[in-house]
Amino acid sequence: MKIRTAILILLVCLVSACTQAPSPEPEKPKAAAAPVGVANGNLAQVMRSILFPNSNVIFYAQSNDPDKVKKAKDESLATDILASTYGGWSAVENSSLALSESANLLMVPGRKCSNGKDVPMQNEDWPKFVQGLRDAGMAAYKAAQSKSQDKVLEATDAMTTACANCHEKYRDKPGGVEARCM
Repeated sequence: MKIRTAILILLVCLVSACTQAPSPEPEKPKAAAAPVGVANGNLAQVMRSILFPNSNVIFYAQSNDPDKVKKAKDESLATDILASTYGGWSAVENSSLALSESANLLMVPGRKCSNGKDVPMQNEDWPKFVQGLRDAGMAAYKAAQSKSQDKVLEATDAMTTACANCHEKYRDKPGGVEARCM
C-alpha cells in the first residue's frame, strides 16, 4: 500500500509539473546606453578654454625647457600649469592629451558656433579636420614624452597645420563672426 501511494504521489507530481505553464525566461540584461555628450559651450568657448591655453603650453616647450620653469609658491594653486604641481614636461604631455581629447568635444551633437549656427559636423571635411587635431595632439604627446624640444618643434608644425586647415575654411572668413561655420 505504501508503495502504491508513493507511486500515485509521484504520478500526480509529474502530471502537475507537465501541465503547469513553463517558467518565464529570465530577462536578458539590457545593453548600457552609450553616453551622450552634452554641448554646454559653443565652439569658440571650447577653443578658448581648452585648445588655446593647452596649445600655448606646447608652443612654449618648442623653445624653452619646461622643467626650468620656476615652481609656484603654492603649486596646487598655480594658474600657470607649467609652474603647477603637474608642471614641467608633465604639463606638456597633459596639454597634448587635452588637445587630442578635445577633438571628441568638437563632435558632440548640438554644439553651436559663436554665431548660433550648427558646427558643420555633417560636412565631409569636418571629421577629417577633427582627426587632424587628434593626430597632432598625439604627435605632441609623443614629443613631450621624449622631452626633446626639437621633436616638440616638429609636433607644433603638425598642430599649426591642423588648426590652420579648419580656421581657413570655417573661422577666417570674409563677413566676420556671422560667416563662420559655413
